[in-house]
Amino acid sequence: MTPTFALLPLCLLSTAALAAPSLDDAVRQRAEDLTRTGMHASIVIAVIDGKDSAVYGFGTAHPGKPGKPGADTVYQIGSVTKTMTALLLADAVAEGKVKLDEPVATLLPGYTVPAFDGKQISLLDLATHYSSLPRLPDNFTPANPANPYADYTPAKQRQFLAAYRLPHAPGTRFDYSNIGYAVLGTALAAQAGTSYEALLQSRIAVPLGMRSTSNQPTHGMLARLAPGHLLSGEPTPAWDLNVVAPAGGVYSSARDMVAYLQAYMFKPLRPYALAIQPQRPLAPGSETQIGLAWLLEQQQGQAYAWHSGQTGGYTSYAAFTTDGKRGVVVLTNTARTVDALGLSALLPGTPLPPLKKPQAAIELPRAALAEYVGEYSLDKDFTLTVTLGKQGLEAAGTGVGSAPLFASAKDQFFFRAIDADLAFTRDAAGKIANAVLKQGGQDVVLPRKP
Repeated sequence: MTPTFALLPLCLLSTAALAAPSLDDAVRQRAEDLTRTGMHASIVIAVIDGKDSAVYGFGTAHPGKPGKPGADTVYQIGSVTKTMTALLLADAVAEGKVKLDEPVATLLPGYTVPAFDGKQISLLDLATHYSSLPRLPDNFTPANPANPYADYTPAKQRQFLAAYRLPHAPGTRFDYSNIGYAVLGTALAAQAGTSYEALLQSRIAVPLGMRSTSNQPTHGMLARLAPGHLLSGEPTPAWDLNVVAPAGGVYSSARDMVAYLQAYMFKPLRPYALAIQPQRPLAPGSETQIGLAWLLEQQQGQAYAWHSGQTGGYTSYAAFTTDGKRGVVVLTNTARTVDALGLSALLPGTPLPPLKKPQAAIELPRAALAEYVGEYSLDKDFTLTVTLGKQGLEAAGTGVGSAPLFASAKDQFFFRAIDADLAFTRDAAGKIANAVLKQGGQDVVLPRKP
């Protein structure tokens, strides 16, 4: 049978490969199925085995052009960017320029940074998501939902920090925060007297020879960029993250990401070693620890560090065993998670979940759809607003763009733009009482506002 993948040995840290690292058969078959059925436009999987590495490409990177993606195809890596921002922090600590327990306010003298009963947000709080800052700022109101961060400026970030009131003391609880990492990147750049991009290049990309890694992609990188896609398969532009770039704005390639992971894996320099030291638990009693951005877990008796990322049209996964023996990078230009694929590639034999087939939509009368229109609130920070437009129902969450809803049955809907379902429950009188958002294995009940 003719192979349907591309094998490109990289051997970035050795002069010659004795044997190209293999890709687990189940992972290869799943990647082929995902691209063949159109669930992913393209997928690149890089495997690191000791000092050898190989890249496997699936699907088509550029519509209308023949050829599979390869080691130099460029993707947006989303929140894997956070590990680079955290590494810049570790580098500054190793150089004696900052301390982990230093208040971020000392690096941002022109800002008003919120505190809680005198407890200030430290650099460590930001790097471990213990800052008490929200996931998204409360003044995040995108003008263009397809490129939501493009108009979120440094001035808006400054305004948010000045007005925000922390709900609890920093250092007491894990709360994943994109705006927290934006602030961390801003502070590190300010301390260095340069821009975030310049810091990224001088301290990480250039030393590691990562020529296709940047928050501000060159023309050459854009020529190799795999165009982004929504879950529905529709094309979508890469996000411009502006001041939030330290949380998710970097573009990279499999070749560069291999070099990046290998820097952690083999006799790492102090900043790399510091970045993967356990700092705090993910939750009280949790075995999962967080280092500086990296999540630290054990499975099959193997300790590993990992992080994943997603923007509007891209998803990524990066992981490596902390004994330095194996690493994996998965990049795709479709906004559908690849975490399970990445973990199974990292730890062969890890079961893959059943392949979820695309749902079929049914037609409901507009009069029936009108019943669901309303606002459904989780708390003061998040409301899901359901509206009825010309094309049917749409739902928009606080701080995120609107996405179409498709009916699978009465009171049962699903999204195609994100991997989530939305169900509605009724009270004894038959009126809509709640919306239930089903995403990532969790059911979140959102009571309807009167």
